[in-house]
Formats: sequence, structure tokens, C-alpha cells
Amino acid sequence: MSQWTELLETRGMRLLIIAAAAFLVVRLLKSITSRVVERARNQTRSAQMREQQTTTLAGILYSSGSAVVIVVAALAALPELGFNVTPFAAAAGLASLAIGFGAQNLVKDLINGFFIIFEDQYVVGDLIRASGETGRVEHLTLRRTVIRNERGAMITIPNGLVGQVANLNRDWSQVFVDVVVAPSEAVSKALSVLEKVTTDFRNDPDWASALVDGPRVLGVDAVTLDGTTIKVQVRTALLRQDDVARELRRRAKIAFEGSGIQSVPLTRVQILGQPVPPPGT
Repeated sequence: MSQWTELLETRGMRLLIIAAAAFLVVRLLKSITSRVVERARNQTRSAQMREQQTTTLAGILYSSGSAVVIVVAALAALPELGFNVTPFAAAAGLASLAIGFGAQNLVKDLINGFFIIFEDQYVVGDLIRASGETGRVEHLTLRRTVIRNERGAMITIPNGLVGQVANLNRDWSQVFVDVVVAPSEAVSKALSVLEKVTTDFRNDPDWASALVDGPRVLGVDAVTLDGTTIKVQVRTALLRQDDVARELRRRAKIAFEGSGIQSVPLTRVQILGQPVPPPGT
């Protein structure tokens, strides 16, 4: 009887400490993941999508972390129950080593996917440029990113291959419009006309929602035998840069025609390696 009492007092206390430590670590992990989800709820940008992704990520972290804590606690408790854990530890080490060698790319994908989601590099619906492809994110998991390019093709990119990412859908867009006038035209006159065009454009209420900053005439960007290039910069609302650029070119063309300023005529471009087209084509 004294032997069982001694066993309960020594090993029982150790088992209780192991169980309490495991419980505290799991609770701490739960608190951390809940705080991460709560932080995502406070964000205003893509709030619902961001919260959903963060909740999924927090659930994965909590479940995997809890599993690790339970396994470690079980291995620590087995010696107290009279079991030899050396064979279990050796088998677990060999299994983890084999899995590590066989799933290097998968592990790389998961780690990179974790940082993509946690750092909010992009979310579903963003227009991005990654791995030489440009498209809108249709699906995002820890392992892969699926985008749809401008041709409608669905492209799957493993997150381990996602290096430098250009997010084209954050906050605002920007475009530079080059206006080329003939070499014989006075630059000062062309600049004056463009200043009026950009001022009228900024004050146009129909385009106010598309403009964030500008447009502004930056000045002469290049002078060649073909003409003088004047650069105009404008910052627009998300994905409105092409619409604004087309409207700026249209207004500049009309203003130049009204002021008698000659723009550079169109030239034919020959692609190397292709037969020269006959005259008149």
C-alpha cells in the first residue's frame, strides 16, 4: 500500500504537472489565435474575406499546435507510467525525417502560403503579378494560389514559387501618359495646352471619382528626331488607370487639333524575322 502511495505522490504529481503544462500551452495557443482573428475583424479592407482567411489559418495553427502539445505531453507521461519511450521516439524521428525529405516542396509551399496570408500580401479578388503571370486571384490556400489571367485561363501557382509579388489592386493605381508632338512645334505652346487639358480634367465632376491625384504635366521627357515627348502623370482609383489614360489622350488630341499643334504621325513597325509587308499595307 505504501508503494502505491509513494507512486501516486511522486509520479502522480509529475503527471499532473505535465497535464497542467499541456493545458496551459493549449489555452495560450487558443488565446493567440483568437487575438489574430479579432485583429483581422478590425481591418476595413476586404474585411469579410480577410476574416475568413485568418480564421482558417488560425484554426490550422491551433489544431496543429494542439496536436504537437498533446504528443509531447504523452511522450513525457509514458515514462511515468512505466513505458520505455526510446522506440517511440526513434520511430517518430525516422518518420519525420522521411516525411521531411519526401515533402520538401510541400513544406515550402505551406510555409510561404502562411506568410502570404499572415502578412496580407494579397487576398481573393486582388489583381496581382507573380511568377511572370498577371491575373485576378480566384482561390488562395496555404499550398497554392489560383489566378485568372486576361485571356480567362486559370493558372495555379504553388506558393513556394511565389517570389516577388506586385499587387495591382491596393489603394490606388497610377499611369504615365506620353504625349508626342512634332519636332517643329514649340514646346512651350504644347505644355501650355496640356496644362489646360489636365486642369479641366481635374475639375470635371464626371471623372472626379476616378482621380486620386493629378493629372499633372511633369514636363519634357525626351527629345528625338521623331518628336518631343511630354509626360503626364495621374494617380487613379483602383483599376481606372486605363480609362483615365484613354480620356487624357482623347482630350489632348482634340486640344492639339484646336490649337494647330501637330502630333507625330503614325509609323509602320516591322517585326524582325517576318517578311516585309508590301507597300500600301
